[in-house]
Amino acid sequence: MSAADFGPGGAGRVDRRAFVGGALAAGAALGACRTAAAEQAAGPLAAGVPAGRAARGARAVLVGSDNALAGMRLHYEALLSGADPLDVAIEVVKLVEADPKDDSVGLGGLPNEDGVVQLDAACMYGPRHKSGAVGALENILHPSEVARLVLERTDHCLLVGQDAYRFARAHGHAHVELLTEASRRKWMQWKESHSTQDDRLPPPPKVPWQGALQRSERDARVAARSAALRARPWGTIHCSALAADGRIACTTTTSGLAWKIPGRMGDSPIVGAGLYCDQEAGSAGATGRGEACVLANGSFAIVELMRQGAHPLDAALEVLRRVTRQTERQARYQPELLDERGKPAFNLSFYVLGLDGTAAGACLLAPRSDVKDRPKYAVATPQDGPRLAEFEPLHA
Repeated sequence: MSAADFGPGGAGRVDRRAFVGGALAAGAALGACRTAAAEQAAGPLAAGVPAGRAARGARAVLVGSDNALAGMRLHYEALLSGADPLDVAIEVVKLVEADPKDDSVGLGGLPNEDGVVQLDAACMYGPRHKSGAVGALENILHPSEVARLVLERTDHCLLVGQDAYRFARAHGHAHVELLTEASRRKWMQWKESHSTQDDRLPPPPKVPWQGALQRSERDARVAARSAALRARPWGTIHCSALAADGRIACTTTTSGLAWKIPGRMGDSPIVGAGLYCDQEAGSAGATGRGEACVLANGSFAIVELMRQGAHPLDAALEVLRRVTRQTERQARYQPELLDERGKPAFNLSFYVLGLDGTAAGACLLAPRSDVKDRPKYAVATPQDGPRLAEFEPLHA
């Protein structure tokens, strides 16, 4: 299945591009463009879901990044049985936070340029419309749990750095060395060869706001940095959860951009950027280039479009179009942000969940096997259980 309509009716794949093109006829198009193949691919629901599973969670749905699949397989049954969606989402991501083999999150995460693992996480709970987050947190295994403590045990939304560490320790979290030997070796390899691949830029050129760098300068920088930007290790795990009774929640946790400037926080701990949910509209989360998502306020924008009636996939693709236009403007001064085709030289993925249980995954660029792209996203529905699904890319 590619970029799917995982709605509670299990009707399968909708051609979303055709849907957008025929927006004025949306009501008719939504029913007309379902194919027989998509109906068959809907699986057990089309043929009749086992009564016990259907009765326990008619619209209980999880959606998230591909590395959330293992956690979904362990904890989806709890959601079907009525567990709180925030509890389930956090249990899903904790599995990866504690996995030293996943170098994008938690234990074994790739460090900053000084060799220190700094973690970011956030969570949000729709029924209370409340959030919690931590940034640049060191030596704590489960930042997602600390983010929930910020949500539940403070009147704040975000704690950072050493104060976030002290807060976690005060609530019983142990001090943990997060840099594994495998991650240390990767950091040392980067440190010995990173001359054109760090995040430090020269002074900005004196270019009018409507102008751009000279073409020769663009070419020299694009050749050196654009390819490195595409291949740069990006981390993160996201999970959004919808309970059968309609409660919605989400969480995102990460060790952030590998080799980042110490103290850098991307979109993951920023509510509205790396994640957002609203009990009146739905939930969204992101992985990929955090700076692009922050500048677009990506997850909030998606949820607001759903509030106005947009399908989850349409909302995600619209925000990715905004990211593309914003990147084109940024590239007048930072030309490596565009590749040789004039498209963004980085990827950004969104995971979206509507209140009716419709889930979608969309990404900026079609996944490539030669870089660390996420080729698919994870979703769990009553009809088919946890599985991987194809992204809908904005650009081929």
